[in-house]
Amino acid sequence: MKDLIKEFKDFVNRGNLVELAIAFVLATAFAPVVLSIVDNILMPIIAAIVGQPDFSTLGFDIGDARINYGTPLTLIVNFLIIALVCFLVVKAYNKTKKPADADSGPSEVELLTEIRDALRDR
Repeated sequence: MKDLIKEFKDFVNRGNLVELAIAFVLATAFAPVVLSIVDNILMPIIAAIVGQPDFSTLGFDIGDARINYGTPLTLIVNFLIIALVCFLVVKAYNKTKKPADADSGPSEVELLTEIRDALRDR
């Protein structure tokens, strides 16, 4: 039983799980921001260009049935806009990160060259 508890504790404390949980919480908090940008800024711009705020009214009739292709079209446009906003946020975030220190030590090639030379000198 102690091994099971220790294994569970190690599993929960593993960095990947904690990072994933934090990412999930942040994504949950970030989703309304992205939806607000899409609904309140970008879709009105599309409405000004196209003439309507969404495409849900688009469709055609076949006999007594109505084929509404506008709703899936609206959802696809929303998805593409959300993906674009997320891409731009990640791109802006990556620009703010400092690059890794290039002078942090010898490169892998330099280390292998030193090892080769040391073996050759023997």
